[in-house]
Amino acid sequence: MPGKATLAVFSMKNDPRSHGLWERSAPSAPASSSLAGEVRADVAVIGAGFTGLSAALHLAEGGAKVVVLEAAEVGFGGSGRNVGLVNAGLWVMPDEIPVVLGDTYGPRVLNLLGGAPRVVFDLIQRHNIQCEAMPVGTLHCAVGQEGLDELKERARQWQARGAPVRLLDAAETAQKVGTTAYTGSLLDERAGTVQPLAYARGLGHAATKAGATLYAESPVVGADDDGAQWRLRTAKGSVTAPWVIVATNAYTTTLWPQLRAELVHLPYFNLATRPLSDNLRRSILPERQGAWDTKEILSSFRFDREGRFVFGSVGALRGTGKPIHRDWGRRAMTKLFPRLKGVDFETEWHGKIGMTVDNVPRFHRLGRNVISFSGYNGRGIAPGTVFGRCLAQLASGQIGDGDLPLPVSEPAAAPYRAAKEIYYEVGAQLAHAAGARF
Repeated sequence: MPGKATLAVFSMKNDPRSHGLWERSAPSAPASSSLAGEVRADVAVIGAGFTGLSAALHLAEGGAKVVVLEAAEVGFGGSGRNVGLVNAGLWVMPDEIPVVLGDTYGPRVLNLLGGAPRVVFDLIQRHNIQCEAMPVGTLHCAVGQEGLDELKERARQWQARGAPVRLLDAAETAQKVGTTAYTGSLLDERAGTVQPLAYARGLGHAATKAGATLYAESPVVGADDDGAQWRLRTAKGSVTAPWVIVATNAYTTTLWPQLRAELVHLPYFNLATRPLSDNLRRSILPERQGAWDTKEILSSFRFDREGRFVFGSVGALRGTGKPIHRDWGRRAMTKLFPRLKGVDFETEWHGKIGMTVDNVPRFHRLGRNVISFSGYNGRGIAPGTVFGRCLAQLASGQIGDGDLPLPVSEPAAAPYRAAKEIYYEVGAQLAHAAGARF
């Protein structure tokens, strides 16, 4: 594996706002080239994010011949852009999951995703992935009484299932976060943080070491099924395999457009400071949990290994959104932590989250032996890792559809998808233009 990360000056696709700090501080990606010529595999994986690379790693470790086709670079999509919170469970309250998924799949997915962070951190340790892993928990911070009531109920439901979560009062929260802005918080000891692009690249290194073959800059432009094998075509080559795993989620393009139609894109950005002084680091998130709040247009914040404060929220850093979200970030950060007044942001980046209509992920069979999980709703790291393992087990015959954590479902277009996406982007700008003012 590559050694200690150093700040680089390059950017994916020459866009400094695509991955920001994460690309500047991540170890190098695994060596790869674009596909040329014809190759054969037992399983072809489309997409080199958490799901696809986890699937490739587990398949290769089981002896399968695996080829991964990535349109850009490892971690180019949501896997390399997010906050890096390794959370347990889903956005949906635990008691609601059996209502949505039924008494078989509801408890099954709760159990799987409740333990998913442990799977992530175990993989990181087993493969020596250098990704700034901090399995020290996360803090969901309550804004006002309404936010506190929500967290009380969430804590009650998880505790009834034996999860190590604890509701903290305002004073305990202020001690752990470093601000008196919150009425309480939910500490989830199962969770933690990683440098997400470094984790994705580490999975890529582990998968190739196990025997998987990775082709970057190789977008799939066509897929043909002859009844026994699939042939995936790129600009200069093809992969023939009996099984196909589609792991493109919110970054799905032309193939299997029903996946794109099902997901509403929610933009999300992050801003990162320069490394803070030791005094400032000790006074904010001293135990290094990652945190986010209960607002509808939420804020998230955490530190990286070098002491940079990473602050994010809903919105895209393009057009009028760039100055609006930057200015809001300075105001909001300083309002929460007045001692950060005058600290500017060193890097910035944004991406998109794939949201389903009920905030629950989906498992689809997109064709004969073509399988996919998608719709992570902002929780891609731990679910992507364990769902990728599930896809590997399914493609290798270790399990069947009835053993999966989610039922097979048909993709269904999200109603008013385009309008909602405009609403989210413009609405975030309007809220941030007026928000966090003194």
